[in-house]
Amino acid sequence: MNTATRVRYLRVVLVLVGLIFILGVYPLMMAWWPSGWRWQPNQPEYEQMILGIYATLGVFLIIASRNPLQHRSLIWFTVWSSLVHAGIMTVQALMSPMEHGHLLGDIPALAIVAVALAILTPRGPLAVTTDSGQ
Repeated sequence: MNTATRVRYLRVVLVLVGLIFILGVYPLMMAWWPSGWRWQPNQPEYEQMILGIYATLGVFLIIASRNPLQHRSLIWFTVWSSLVHAGIMTVQALMSPMEHGHLLGDIPALAIVAVALAILTPRGPLAVTTDSGQ
């Protein structure tokens, strides 16, 4: 896949992930799939914090979709923070049987976001060349 095609797909993924972060996390936590997205016992303060952080990140990912190469640090922050978040949650879910639903819910979702963004984000000379050519 050439760099221009990767950037086109990256733009689409950034918008989709941004919209899911803004509009999808709350319904997943509260109604659609609480056992895969909500920790027990329910912790409203924690949930509000997570929703606020992810909604804000979603807005910035949508903004980054306009010119992803100028926002690579935000994209890589999303990749690495998603992997770290998923890793910590994996350990916690494995240690607590009542949280095993997360192993099929938000943990793989975060990993998928991280992998998709990492694969599509141009790196090295390709990114610099493409960025200066826009």
